[in-house]
Amino acid sequence: MADKKPHINIVFIGHVDAGKSTTVGRLLFDSGNIDEQAMRKLKEKAESLGKGGFEFAFVMDNLKEEQERGVTIDLAHKRFDTKKYYFTIIDAPGHKDFIKNMITGASQADVGVLVVDANDNEIQPQTKEHTFLARTLGVNQLLVIINKMDAVKFDQAKFDKMKGMISELLKTVGYKPEDVPFLPAASLVGDNVAKKGDNLGWYTGKTLLEQLDEIKEPEKPTNLPLRLAIQDVYNIQGIGTVPVGRIETGVMKLGDKVVAMPGREGKGVEGEVKTIEMHHEQMQEAGPGDNVGFNVRGFGKKDIARGDVLGRTDNPPTVATEFTAQIVVLNHPTVLTAGYTPVFHIHTAQVACQFSAIEKKLNPATGEVVQENPDFVKNGDAAIVRVKPVQPLVIEKQKDIPQMSRFAVRDSGSTVAAGMCIDLVKK
Repeated sequence: MADKKPHINIVFIGHVDAGKSTTVGRLLFDSGNIDEQAMRKLKEKAESLGKGGFEFAFVMDNLKEEQERGVTIDLAHKRFDTKKYYFTIIDAPGHKDFIKNMITGASQADVGVLVVDANDNEIQPQTKEHTFLARTLGVNQLLVIINKMDAVKFDQAKFDKMKGMISELLKTVGYKPEDVPFLPAASLVGDNVAKKGDNLGWYTGKTLLEQLDEIKEPEKPTNLPLRLAIQDVYNIQGIGTVPVGRIETGVMKLGDKVVAMPGREGKGVEGEVKTIEMHHEQMQEAGPGDNVGFNVRGFGKKDIARGDVLGRTDNPPTVATEFTAQIVVLNHPTVLTAGYTPVFHIHTAQVACQFSAIEKKLNPATGEVVQENPDFVKNGDAAIVRVKPVQPLVIEKQKDIPQMSRFAVRDSGSTVAAGMCIDLVKK
């Protein structure tokens, strides 16, 4: 079975027109993960829609609406193999309306590929937001592709200038630029994605395809307690209730006694794992990063829902009535004060939560306390806040299970803040 290769989730992020989807399509095609015939069909389709040159983007953007508008809306998942790894590529939307989906994608990813346009004279707002979110959501490894080099006549000076700007951005967010590979590319013509190309003679580094095999394999948090955030619940004839979700931490085995929290009543629902399935294959056990469907004796369709978290009965997921978080304010139209009640996106849950107090204002670059009990915080500020969910929700402390501690805060269509839980009051 080919699946013996280590599995890595990779997300492509960046501003709306930087060429993320085209880069992914080119990578899949040039590495032989998509055949000529499928590509020819996409090319004809692109031309018929008056979008010649968009055929590579269409590889991932296969929703009809996306093809007509030429933007990525939903998350697309695609399997992709290199010599060393098997990747699930998550092509995240760059358009600001769709940032919610990007958050979901980034929170599932081990590695981020930030795609920027060599033509830009300044860093685009979405590039900043995506980079920041990737960091806050725990994407620890990053590659940067400076794309559309063909549009700047493969000029090394343009590449160096953009590299300098992005390096500064990475520093402010907390990445170390010296650990981040920067690659020039021209995805539309195919230079330096899976093949070298003739136009970048000055560049002596690796292609994107080669660079992907240099990624450090993420450590699998198998020694942490089992946590699986439920994404959907299906009712399948002959099997019964089948929840689907991704294991964040720990290992799930057949016969495990498990509990889903908070469950419909907020008390949790207990059961025993009967089957585990991934990519249509039955498994004896599954671990971190695996997207699985499973059947539990004792779970009915109405007992559990998206946003519930599964754990073992001997170490159940933590339901918090209140928690303390460290946040960074990204994009609030005015100022954020106590009493504000936006929606928190935590793993797969979406729950309205009230900021009950702003305890400290921090320097976002260093984390030092700048002010105690400020009246408000605004864009660019970091803070320690107290938060009260309006209904029970599962969240864990950063120091216990970091994978279950991160969240994004959204309000009327934009990401207001992002952060992580540092302390909590158990229900």
